[in-house]
Amino acid sequence: MASVFLLQRTQFIPAPLQQVWDFFSDPNNLAKITPPYMRFRVTSPQDDRKIYPGQVITYTVCPLLGVPLEWMTEIVHVRDGEYFVDEQRAGPYRLWHHQHHFREVPGGVEMTDTIHYRLPLGWLGRLAHTMFVRRQLENLFAYRYRVVAERFG
Repeated sequence: MASVFLLQRTQFIPAPLQQVWDFFSDPNNLAKITPPYMRFRVTSPQDDRKIYPGQVITYTVCPLLGVPLEWMTEIVHVRDGEYFVDEQRAGPYRLWHHQHHFREVPGGVEMTDTIHYRLPLGWLGRLAHTMFVRRQLENLFAYRYRVVAERFG
């Protein structure tokens, strides 16, 4: 069986839970927390509603060498103000399961991202993970950490 990798990041956000939840549960804000070089763009029609179970979001992103990739995720679970989970339905990963948890703590919110992912192509996917995929994901979340700290800091 192919390797399932784990990436987990926790960040303290000095803001009220509702404000943090409102920002992260709005798909229109995804581009704001993605590095500009990735040219992230939501391509599915979005309305003013917050995320909901069954919602499908499509977008294009250029994670490597400027080559655009189509990606589709589905919001599979939502507990308002606590967590939501998205899973890739089409895109570059064989498995992408991303949990977003929010917990009110003194002075703000503790936000934890937990991502289980698997790459296609067997040993080639594992090699790609070692050579650049893991580093790219870590850089993406470091960027998000900085942007969120600036926005809510």
